Amino acid sequence: MYGWRSMWLRIFGAKIGPGCHFYPSGMVWAPWNLVCEDCCTLADRAEIYNPSPVYLESHCIISQQAYICGATHDYNHPDFPMISYSMRLGAYSWICARASVSPGVRVGAGAVLGLGSVACDDLEPWTVYSGVPAVKTKMRTKAAWAPGESR
Repeated sequence: MYGWRSMWLRIFGAKIGPGCHFYPSGMVWAPWNLVCEDCCTLADRAEIYNPSPVYLESHCIISQQAYICGATHDYNHPDFPMISYSMRLGAYSWICARASVSPGVRVGAGAVLGLGSVACDDLEPWTVYSGVPAVKTKMRTKAAWAPGESR
């Protein structure tokens, strides 16, 4: 039923490339602000909170219960106004289960954010991160078949 869910997201304004897999309980807060290249995945109970545009580049994976947060609030202002950010998750990047990406963080091509980790700063291409807050733990091998940013 991936095609069916992609069709519904398109009806509500998402731009979805071919071969994308949106699982039944994955959530996209504002489909009209979602742009996916080919073969992207949003797994069960994963959520994209996107008051501003979020771009998922080719073969990007967002695993179970992961959270992509595209907004916060100005806690120094008396009205507590919302501040939203456009975000980009690079080609072949992987946000592992229960991991979170903070507002405005850029995820480089091939970057991996490990299980339950929290990205508070940009993730460099082809690098593996883990922890709270996430820190670099190792480099990921960039395969010859993977286009996009180099290390």
